Amino acid sequence: MLAGLYEIDWAAMGHAYGSAEEVPELLRGLASADAGEREAALDAMYGAVHHQGDVYDSTLACIPFLFELVADPAVRDRGRIVVLLTSIGGGDEVAEEYLDEIVIEAGGPVAGGAWSALGDGSGNAPGTGSGGSGDATDALDDEDILGLLDAEGAAGGTPGRRLGDEDAEAAAWRANYAMAVTAVRAQAEVFTELVADPDPDVRRAVPVALGALHGETARILDVLRDRLPVERDTETRLALVEAVGTLALRPGGPATEAADWLVRLAGNRADGPADRSSDGRSLSADPGLRLAALAQLARCAPERLPADIVPTAVALLRAVRGEEADSRFPLEVSAERPVPATFVGHLRELRERAEAGRSAPWAADLLRTLHTALDDRVADRIALVIDQLRSPDWGRRIDAVWMSGGLVRGWRGPYEELVVLLGQQLADPEERLRDGAASVLENLYELAAPAADALAEAVAADPGSWVQEWSQGRPSLGGMVKTLARLGDPRALPALASALDRPDIPQDLGFAIEHLGAAAVPLAPLLRRRLAEVTLNDEEAYDQAEPLLRGVAAIAAAEAFPEVLRILRGAPKARRDWLLCSAIRALARFGDAARDALPDLRALVADPGSCIALEAASALWAIERNTAVLPVLLAHLDSDSPHTRRSAAEALGELGPAAAGAAPRLRELLADPAVWMRVDAAVALWRVSGDAGPVLPVLRSAWAENVHTRTVIAGCLAEMGPAAAGAAPLLRDELAAVRRHNNEGDHYGTLDVCADEKLLLACRRALSRISGTGPVVDSGR
Repeated sequence: MLAGLYEIDWAAMGHAYGSAEEVPELLRGLASADAGEREAALDAMYGAVHHQGDVYDSTLACIPFLFELVADPAVRDRGRIVVLLTSIGGGDEVAEEYLDEIVIEAGGPVAGGAWSALGDGSGNAPGTGSGGSGDATDALDDEDILGLLDAEGAAGGTPGRRLGDEDAEAAAWRANYAMAVTAVRAQAEVFTELVADPDPDVRRAVPVALGALHGETARILDVLRDRLPVERDTETRLALVEAVGTLALRPGGPATEAADWLVRLAGNRADGPADRSSDGRSLSADPGLRLAALAQLARCAPERLPADIVPTAVALLRAVRGEEADSRFPLEVSAERPVPATFVGHLRELRERAEAGRSAPWAADLLRTLHTALDDRVADRIALVIDQLRSPDWGRRIDAVWMSGGLVRGWRGPYEELVVLLGQQLADPEERLRDGAASVLENLYELAAPAADALAEAVAADPGSWVQEWSQGRPSLGGMVKTLARLGDPRALPALASALDRPDIPQDLGFAIEHLGAAAVPLAPLLRRRLAEVTLNDEEAYDQAEPLLRGVAAIAAAEAFPEVLRILRGAPKARRDWLLCSAIRALARFGDAARDALPDLRALVADPGSCIALEAASALWAIERNTAVLPVLLAHLDSDSPHTRRSAAEALGELGPAAAGAAPRLRELLADPAVWMRVDAAVALWRVSGDAGPVLPVLRSAWAENVHTRTVIAGCLAEMGPAAAGAAPLLRDELAAVRRHNNEGDHYGTLDVCADEKLLLACRRALSRISGTGPVVDSGR
């Protein structure tokens, strides 16, 4: 076994952490008789050789040896190696994206997609093998790929092509990726020999590999369908159905035939022998298979889903899991239980704990697949989640909690009932339900309002949850406290007051007070007391003072002026600029009550730190409305720092017509290459000049270029009122969209819902002002 392994110069190759000299021992470790050694070797393969999905020269060199291990029945845990090979071979949607870029953008004559150009996995050129699905283009080999990825700038390639602009390192990475796909696909026939392997873990992994990697998609469809009637393992049967859905999505794949079969399987009909198991029973009588087929139809042919998809799916889920609540609660894990030695082992243990005590845990994966594949059908997705949240089965409700988080985060819809049900989980005896619901609600901001009473009850009942301690760094407010505060609910005040009495004030307390606004005014005495206790010769002065300064600024607590002035005058060197900026912002909020700080602020305007000078100039304007700050702000428009230029433009906008002298320079910045600079300059120009002519085209262009500018733009359009009529279609289209403007697929942030709801509110206000029916929006002038 593994002949020739040591004939390769592994030390000359690399992986994520340097030399690949240890890779031969990792490959041998995968074949070890010791389970711990096998897991450690697999962990190292993922951790270094295939780190975060990357492909190195050592990864490529491993491929033939990994296939040798997979084909040897004496090797244990081969299913895991199949999964590793599938990942290396790009068995996901990312593969198609990158390969199309490699082939098409480099000038390759590929009409049917890069998969076709890479061959059918049988050794035949596309179009010549049995069941091939490509065009007549010859298969690419490694040399072809390297040629396509040659640095065109050095080779005299066509100017302006994307690949020619990439540096050599990026081109090499893409070459490795493409060669890995080629190598794994070239040996994908090995997987067909494993569909009936005695090891169920191998059989569970193989369909995914075949569906994603094998080039003869029509033949593989037959292989998968033929296997299903004789397969007895439930999870393997589900994997076979999933692979059919994947085949249907492959470019040039048997989409219609696969969808026809899925329709029959999902529709509880048996049209022929192929739709029956080996004992003569109809495959579509199995509710799990029917649910799997519906999930795959939603992925590959959503137009063929039944009209009653929600009640059908709900009925199948109940048939799979049973109507009654599952009484088997999660198994308690002993505190003495050893921590897994590997990350792979840790993931395995997490999955085992998640599935402990649950009936048909695989049904959760089917539901998630169906729910995700329904995509923009928000009403159906809400109905599915609500049904699960009402279930007496704690397992189904846990699944629904996490699905609801992804749904609300990425799509707009009527979520009131769903949020009420999430709130009800906060009182459940199952800890995972409580924690999951609290986590989802935390990121909903104003949308969490229907759960406010449940949140308030949970917060009041558990003072221990008010502050979250961490192994490193400062504490933070508990999730439910933050959620309640973000709703502006005064029932969060006892928790915040308690946090203010702690020696180490939570780092995010100031943000919570900002959301509470006027409701937090009763905290002013506590904030003053804690500000007076800040030690100004301490390196941690900023950490102590910043949440407090943000808090007094949020409620404009002018009575805290003496404490804030003390910090302004005595700020230590450690993070001085940050601390001064926080103090200056608080003084600006105090307005006329901060007049005694004017001499200090005038001195700081000349501070070499641009952040401080800008903040001081803005504060001077806020306190005394003196245009003497105008030259300072104009000077910072020409700063080398993009952030400083943007801040200066924003500050000029706050001056309104008093800064009319800045209009010429702001007009110049409308042509800045950075979209955010153009937006900030346009908003400021409108505010200082009231001239919509040069502003509106810039805002409309930026709206399309960068979705994250839209809230600021909509706010400016609201200020412009009827003058912004030309942008009204953009606002209407935004309000009609079902997806949130910041829905970026798998990438998301904790502020996504908040940011999108702000955009929707700004769009409504803007349209109201444009039509002349809304109130005049204060632009800060």
